[in-house]
Amino acid sequence: MSVPRPLARSLFSRRLVALSTPPAQPCHHHSFHTSPPLAVRRRPRFKNIRAADMGLVTEEKVEQFAQQNFPRFTPEEVAELGKRFSPEQITALEAGEASIDPKDLTVQGRLRVDPYILPYIEDFADIQPIIDKRPKNKAPPDPTARFMDLDEFTADLVEWADKFKTGDPTGTMKRLADFVPEKWRHADEKNWPAGVRDKAKKDFLRYVETESSNTSSGVLTDADVLGYILERSSMTDKNRQSNSLLAPALPNKVPGVAGLYKNAIDPADEGLDDSGIYQDLKKRTGMTVRQILSLRVKVIVRRYVVNQTRLGKVRSASIMAFAGNENGWLGIGMAKSTEGPLAMEKAKLLAIADMKPIPRYENRTVYGNIEGKVGATVVQLFPRPPGFGLRVPFRIFELCRAAGIRDLAAKMPRARSPMNSVKALHQALMNQKDPEKIAEGRGRKLVDVRKVYYGGAVY
Repeated sequence: MSVPRPLARSLFSRRLVALSTPPAQPCHHHSFHTSPPLAVRRRPRFKNIRAADMGLVTEEKVEQFAQQNFPRFTPEEVAELGKRFSPEQITALEAGEASIDPKDLTVQGRLRVDPYILPYIEDFADIQPIIDKRPKNKAPPDPTARFMDLDEFTADLVEWADKFKTGDPTGTMKRLADFVPEKWRHADEKNWPAGVRDKAKKDFLRYVETESSNTSSGVLTDADVLGYILERSSMTDKNRQSNSLLAPALPNKVPGVAGLYKNAIDPADEGLDDSGIYQDLKKRTGMTVRQILSLRVKVIVRRYVVNQTRLGKVRSASIMAFAGNENGWLGIGMAKSTEGPLAMEKAKLLAIADMKPIPRYENRTVYGNIEGKVGATVVQLFPRPPGFGLRVPFRIFELCRAAGIRDLAAKMPRARSPMNSVKALHQALMNQKDPEKIAEGRGRKLVDVRKVYYGGAVY
C-alpha cells in the first residue's frame, strides 16, 4: 500500500511538530492575587469538635450547668413569691420550670456571658417595670369613695386607736442607722457606700412591714403610727386596698383633682383655641388668638423627601409656609415630619413666629431695584407706579399680597427652584436700602433722595 508523497509529507510533518512542542500549561488568571483560591478559603481553619468529645453532655456537666444557671427556688423565695402570686400561679411557675430540660439548653443552646447580655432567661422572682405588669392581687377601688371630712377622719382615728392597750409604754422603733455595719453607723448617711445604703433601706422597709403587721401584742409602737400615716386610706372606703394606677386605695378619678394638671382655657380666647395650639405662640408674639387667626397663612411649597436608613427608606413631608398681615409684616417657616398635616401645622406656626416688618415705599411697593440670591436662584424686584399691580410669578405674588405690596415687577433670570425662590424673595425684601439712612449719610433732605431715587416721579 503506497501513500502519495505530498500527503505523507503533510502527515509526518504535523506529527513531528506535535511531538516537538511542549505540552501547554494551564493558565491561572488569579495567580497574581494575594487572596487564596476559593477551594482553600472554603476549608475550615480548625477541625470541628463535638460537644460529646469535650465532655459537655455528661451527667456531671449537665448537673453543674443546671445548678449554676438554673437554680431551684429556695423555701425563702417560694414564700416571697407567695406574697405576690396566687397558689395557682406559683403552681404554673413550677410546672413551667420543670418542663425545661437543662440538658437541651446545655447541648443545643448557648448562653452569653458578656456585659451586654439581654435578660433572655427570667425566673419570675423579680418584677421588671419595663416588661412586667404590676400584679393585681387586690380588689378594684370603690367608685363611690370620697375624701373624708373632719368628723369622719376623727372617727376613723379613734377606731384605729381602740385596737391598742391604754396605759402601756410606747415601743421604740429602730432607725435606719441600726441596719448598717458598725463602722458606718456613726457616719452621715450621705457618706455611706451605695451598696451599704441600699441594703440598709431594704432591711429597714422589711422591718417596718413586719412591725406594722404584728398587732398581736396590742402595744402601740412607732411602726404602727408610721403605717397609719403612710398606708391608712384617707377616703370613705373603710381602708380598702386596691390596684389603682394613681396611688394605693385611691379610685381612678379623684374628686377635686380633675383639671389641676391641665392648662386652663384662657377666657380671653373667646373659645377660639380650646385645644391650646396657639397658647405658646401668644406668649412669643404678644398677639391674641383672634389676631393670629386673622393673618394670611398659606402653604407655598410642598415636597416629599426620603431618608435612607438601615431599616429602609423613611418618607417625610417637607413644608414651607408663609404668614403676613397684609400691612407690612411677613414671615416664612419650614417644617418636616413623617405626617403631612403635622408638618403643615408646624410650618404655619413657625411662619407666624418669624413675622418681621417689611420696608415699603408709600405702603405699596419696594424702595428701588433690589435683588436676592439663594443658591442658583436669583430674584430681581423693580418698583412700579400706583395701579401697576403685581406682575410677578405666582409664588412671589402670594408673598407680596401677604406683605401688603401691591405694585411690583419681578424677574427670575436663572434657576426657579420653589424653595430657593421664596427664600431669595424674603432676603431681597429684608435687605432693602432705607432712604432715610441714605439721606442722613449724605447730609441731604429725604425729599431730595426720593427724587433722585425715582427720577422725579415721586407720586
